[in-house]
Amino acid sequence: MAMLSAALAASAVALTAVPAGADPGAPSSDAHSSDARSSGSSSQSSGQSSGQGTSSARRTVERLFHDAERATEKYNLAKERSDQLRERVGALQSSVARGQERVNQLRGALAGLAGAQYRSGGVDPSLTLLLTEDPDGFLTKSAALDRISHRQAGQLRVLHAAQRALRQERAEATGKLVELERSREAVARHKREVTAKLAAARTVLNGLTEAERAALRRSERAKEEEDRRAAARHERQQPGGGAAASPRAAAAVRAAQSAIGAPYAWGQSGPGSFDCSGLTQWAWRQAGVAVPRTSQGQAGVGQRVPLSQAQPGDLVVYRGDASHVGMYVGGGQVIHAPHPGANVRYDPVGMMPVTSVNRP
Repeated sequence: MAMLSAALAASAVALTAVPAGADPGAPSSDAHSSDARSSGSSSQSSGQSSGQGTSSARRTVERLFHDAERATEKYNLAKERSDQLRERVGALQSSVARGQERVNQLRGALAGLAGAQYRSGGVDPSLTLLLTEDPDGFLTKSAALDRISHRQAGQLRVLHAAQRALRQERAEATGKLVELERSREAVARHKREVTAKLAAARTVLNGLTEAERAALRRSERAKEEEDRRAAARHERQQPGGGAAASPRAAAAVRAAQSAIGAPYAWGQSGPGSFDCSGLTQWAWRQAGVAVPRTSQGQAGVGQRVPLSQAQPGDLVVYRGDASHVGMYVGGGQVIHAPHPGANVRYDPVGMMPVTSVNRP
């Protein structure tokens, strides 16, 4: 979500025009009655008020969408961290189970060795040698028991090491479980923030008049038609402004182009719907390249290049807080997922302040 849609911006401009106060079909006169002047003044004032209200609504929705996008990227980061922790906890729990099984096996082996030693008796070996009727057999058995004793000591060291490793893994698993719970709470908190901002924006938009909403719909249809024509042009030729930096970058551009028209949905990374960073991550994943889930993470990926040297496939990150990202496709255009209610589309690369251009 980059900003309020071009459709809303265009309709806001159209609706801020002050309507004429006089009836264009009325006969002209050098002098109007005080009632006519009062009526014209009232109508003009009403038009100005309406225009100001629409402009204010537009600014409010832009701010709410921006706030929602920041919260969306926080949600994406928290969810990514939560997923990683869940995998780590699962691996640790499996490792702890295997470690416990190994400790049990070592204990069993040691118990067997201790039993063998016990069964050999506790009589002093020199006395046993004097009294035995088979000295050679005794010496053979004594050497075997000595080897068992050394083996027992070695097994005991192994057991202690296994127990120590098991304790460490259990402690790590416990810590990760606590961290996972905190991460889940962060996911829920950011989700509530996103939904609250979007609900507030929806309330503002619902407050528009029917005429204003009709103008928005007309502008949106015009924008969608423009996007379809732009997509057709890009399918017929290489993206303008230079070739992609690599075959994989070209594949990422093709993937992004295939998503044109898909709806924006916060927290989604395809294939049917996307938020801004979800789209760019998905497109590069189709090219076999992993990039971070969030726009802030993507701002640090790969090689940073000047905007003047951008090539198709580069990631263009926007705003000082890096809360939006699109993919440069050449010809001064990016493909991006703008905001709720809009579809993936082409827009000028300079649609808002550029923070960085990154080449994965």
